[in-house]
Amino acid sequence: MKATTALVILSAGLSAAAPEAPNRYESLQQEMRQAIARGNAWLKEQQKATGQWDDEGLPAFTALALTAASRDPNLDRKAAAPAHLEKGYTWLLAQQKEDGGIYNRGLSVYNTATALTALMAAGRSDYEAAAVKARKHLIDNQWDLGEKGKTDNPNDGGIGYGSKKDRSDLSNTYLAIEALALSKKVIEDGKFGTQPDLDWGAAITFISRCQNLEETNDQEFASSDPKNKGGFIYSPTESKAGDEKLPNDRTALRSYGSMSYAGLLSFIYAKVSADDPRVVAVKEWLGKNYTVTENPGMGPEGLYYYYQTMAKALTAANLNTLKLENGTEVDWRNDLGKKLLSRQRENGSWVNDDGRWMESNPVLVTAYTVLALEQLDASIPK
Repeated sequence: MKATTALVILSAGLSAAAPEAPNRYESLQQEMRQAIARGNAWLKEQQKATGQWDDEGLPAFTALALTAASRDPNLDRKAAAPAHLEKGYTWLLAQQKEDGGIYNRGLSVYNTATALTALMAAGRSDYEAAAVKARKHLIDNQWDLGEKGKTDNPNDGGIGYGSKKDRSDLSNTYLAIEALALSKKVIEDGKFGTQPDLDWGAAITFISRCQNLEETNDQEFASSDPKNKGGFIYSPTESKAGDEKLPNDRTALRSYGSMSYAGLLSFIYAKVSADDPRVVAVKEWLGKNYTVTENPGMGPEGLYYYYQTMAKALTAANLNTLKLENGTEVDWRNDLGKKLLSRQRENGSWVNDDGRWMESNPVLVTAYTVLALEQLDASIPK
């Protein structure tokens, strides 16, 4: 695969799983590529005259649209970059601050991580200096409260939105880890000198503290009850899916789908082995709660974030099929691809009827969906 395709998993140095019969996806792949083209065409029409997409206070919207366009398998990679991409990247780079972050109205980690991923998607050497600065901003935002070098605070090792006055969370941590993994090649040749790195051990501890698995999570909330065991929550102190009373008078923070895929993907980027009990447990939870009709535990809330994270995580895990609770194996590529195709609107966009986490915004949701389809396309052997 060419580096300029910036495939989420392959660019991170991981191998995509190869289906036993690649040709069985031929028809689906053609449909997905048409849907990707229509989605990116719709996104192109939404670009502002100044180069950005949607809210200029949130460069992440522009970054997502640029990443979707840059990873389009229909893009002619021998030709010069389309003018609207040049304009978009010029605007995005202009938002970089002295601290290396690429943000405007707060949420510096979310915006910077998404922007760094977009810079890597372009595959251009002239963006590397900006990428190095963005990497440092993300690394600088890893939490280490209390005694330095010790994970003695539940937030330690994680990354939040960019303020250390509230909490770190798994969503921002996963996005930062992904951006750092995708951009690691920029610093490997040493031309930018010695560069800082994430405290990966602390990061793994934080990720583990977001998982319902008593044997590897030192937090009191952790539960290995059958409904929650192996799944993930938003932070060591909060689940967006709420909590529930257990028969033993304990209260469990409920596991849910999007964070469980984010947790699996984070472990993979952190190079936790596939046979580690934490990885095995989250795969089991995902198999028990497998669906493409909702975000398990959240219903329609955050559904398209869920779809994109699902596509990335299952590809990274090298899973051609996912084993369900009853022992059967499901072809998740086929299920997810067809579901995303069925939800595309006539004008080429997607939107969630549930507006939580900004998913009533068609620019955001269309970018999420195009990226999920591009990940599916990339996971099929060429």
